[in-house]
Amino acid sequence: MNKAVRASVTALMMTTVIGASLFTANEKSLAQASAQIKFAVPAGPMSQALAAFGRQAGLQVSYLASIAAGKTTKGFSGSASAQQALAQILNGSGLRYSFTNSTTVAIAPASSSIDRASADGATELSPIVVQGEQSPTGPGDGFVAENTRAGSKTSTPLIETPQTVSVTTRAQIDAQQATNLTQAARYMPGIYFGDNTDTRDEYFKARGFTLDQYQDGLKLQTQGAWIENKIDPFFLDRIDVLEGPSSGLYGQVSPGGLVNLVSKRPTDTPFGHVQLQTGSFDRAQAAFDFGGPVTSDGTLLYRLTGLGRTTGAQVDDMKEQRLAIAPALTFKPDEDTSLTILGSYLNDPKGGFWSSLPYSGTLYSNPALPGGKLRRDFNTGQPSFEEFKRQRESIGYEFEHRFDDVFTLRQNFRFSHVDSVYNALQAYDFVKGTAILQRDTYMYQGRANSVGIDTQMEADFDTGPLEHKALLGIDYQYLKRNDFSRYGVGPNIDVLDPSYDLAIGLPKINLNRQQAFNQFGVYAQDQIKFDRFLLTLTGRQDHAWSDTLNKLTSAQTEQSDKAFTGRVGLTYLFDNGLAPYISYSTSFTPSTGLSFDGSYLDPTTGQQFEGGIKFKPEGLNALFTASVFDLTQQNVPTTDPLHTGFQVQTGEIRSRGIELSGVASLSDAWSMQASYAYLDPKVTKDNSGLVGNEPANVPRNVAKLWVDYTVQSGPLAGLGIGGGARYIGESFANTTNTAKIPDYVLFDAAVRYDFGNLDQKYKGLTASVNASNLFDKVYVSDCSNINCRWGQGRTVYATLDYRW
Repeated sequence: MNKAVRASVTALMMTTVIGASLFTANEKSLAQASAQIKFAVPAGPMSQALAAFGRQAGLQVSYLASIAAGKTTKGFSGSASAQQALAQILNGSGLRYSFTNSTTVAIAPASSSIDRASADGATELSPIVVQGEQSPTGPGDGFVAENTRAGSKTSTPLIETPQTVSVTTRAQIDAQQATNLTQAARYMPGIYFGDNTDTRDEYFKARGFTLDQYQDGLKLQTQGAWIENKIDPFFLDRIDVLEGPSSGLYGQVSPGGLVNLVSKRPTDTPFGHVQLQTGSFDRAQAAFDFGGPVTSDGTLLYRLTGLGRTTGAQVDDMKEQRLAIAPALTFKPDEDTSLTILGSYLNDPKGGFWSSLPYSGTLYSNPALPGGKLRRDFNTGQPSFEEFKRQRESIGYEFEHRFDDVFTLRQNFRFSHVDSVYNALQAYDFVKGTAILQRDTYMYQGRANSVGIDTQMEADFDTGPLEHKALLGIDYQYLKRNDFSRYGVGPNIDVLDPSYDLAIGLPKINLNRQQAFNQFGVYAQDQIKFDRFLLTLTGRQDHAWSDTLNKLTSAQTEQSDKAFTGRVGLTYLFDNGLAPYISYSTSFTPSTGLSFDGSYLDPTTGQQFEGGIKFKPEGLNALFTASVFDLTQQNVPTTDPLHTGFQVQTGEIRSRGIELSGVASLSDAWSMQASYAYLDPKVTKDNSGLVGNEPANVPRNVAKLWVDYTVQSGPLAGLGIGGGARYIGESFANTTNTAKIPDYVLFDAAVRYDFGNLDQKYKGLTASVNASNLFDKVYVSDCSNINCRWGQGRTVYATLDYRW
């Protein structure tokens, strides 16, 4: 496999980002603009119509964004020259056009001159911005993203995707100064998680299930172990969430859906960014982000992003440290071909604090403790013994080549290596009637190598009145991991008189295992437009196999599973921006383990019916969605009633609910995001008496609101304020539904100032202060069947950014 990986890495290939430029007049432009082209530019906002015109004409359309704001057009359909089509699109708008060279057309108000004469008589184009189709991997426009690849693996508007898709943009991550993934996603619609101090891993949940995590369209395959692929949000341009079963495109995926973390990529506009941050728990962070052209002709672009951090933790005598860097390089020999190489290195020599706590002293009062509760800052471990270290390296590429107006080839590849060490004294219960905590000793070492490769051929063509965006793909995933752990009884600790210098014996080996996982899948999709209807058909055949070696017993087991999954969705696109839709999708996930008779457990399967409506109002940078869903997961392993210690697959979980969301950047001044989700989860089949119960840690109600405002004029110009509230409803702490986690409300706030408003010499310099859990609410964030964890208390960070 290593030879194959090295061979694949040498084949590196990929894509780019289009930026603004200045052009001079070109005599050949009018002749080239007279060629006949088939146009289908819909009525609606002028900015969207010009973007569609530019795509169909193969031209860059340049204009000041302000001149198109609030304007609409009747569009244009039919065969015509670019000049004729554009004249119809601009008719009655008060705008005029001028071809500045063979590939660029500039738009300006009819009452003004597009060109201005320089002193020597040469013609110069006034400063412009380029408007086109928003990149599905780009940072978005304010808080709003229009396009995504997450829902279809093609560049598709969110409004045309027949499933719930939401995006956290770079602007929102910056406004909230998110320092980890859960903070970056805390205001995403439908998403919930344990907002605690655990830094080993970060899980997202939606619709009653943990979501699988992807980076740049390829799965982060070590999820669910201490050898996690950790990603820092400073290295991301956006976070996309696709809710519901999605195996038709991605293969082994949770029925709840997936999170796709989109890396920062090179740009053809030079820029720089440095950041300094301090705050709670003696935090000190420095970060940088540079990029732009390497060559004068723009064929080679680069980006280099890095971060260093050290901080204390909510728990006494614990620290977190991180060093990370991500180089990226794009080679673009022509407009139809691009190759981007994405590398990353992350080292966490210290990983903070992670121990869970008993119900007593958290959910319930313990009379032996002052106030009946454990302090949030109490260290239940032993600082000299506690350890969590992680190191991750990855290298990959994204290649794209457009053969002609019909066919485009894409291939994504990534190789990752992760090492992790984890030692802890884990508290699990009090000695009855005392303040003495019982603890176990746990020690772990793990490493993993993973490979992911996804090759796609997209075809855009018409058959009579039908417009097709067809996709055919083949992908392969490989993971080889080694896990070694020790587990045994540890020394107790007296909470009222703690000793952190106790002898800790070496526990017995309880796991020494080597595993290899493989998945090969072939998938096809067709997005078919007819008039205002959009039909999405997706199908996939998967073969997954694994090999496990138990080094303690020398037992070796092999397992193989096959599955066909898919999706069908229908959307209707109204002229006013409304888009009702309905869809049905399926998922599968291989199960590990054996039944009593030695047979392998079948994969769990999921099915979802979803219906809803999306609304992108004309002239507003906003998106509103409402959806209802009915999701069922089958073949859930449950206790074998006849054979202790074994499982059978008669379990079933059903989750129904509604989700409402709205996100908008109404101007340079106002941005907001609001959402509400209601869940009705139930265990519908089970052998251990859980039928009718709710799964643990699934709140029935989740509501969120964030509002951000920046003063645009006057003496306070450049001052920005933001604030948000998050309501997490009550949920059950265990699967037997005998204990509940109370609901809670958390408030966050932000204030920032752009010093460029004082003097132009300070342009690019901003300062911000962000507070999470502003009122320092004490709450239980999540629980297992026996343990709980405190939520993160108030944190305040001050950040200084300089951009140029």
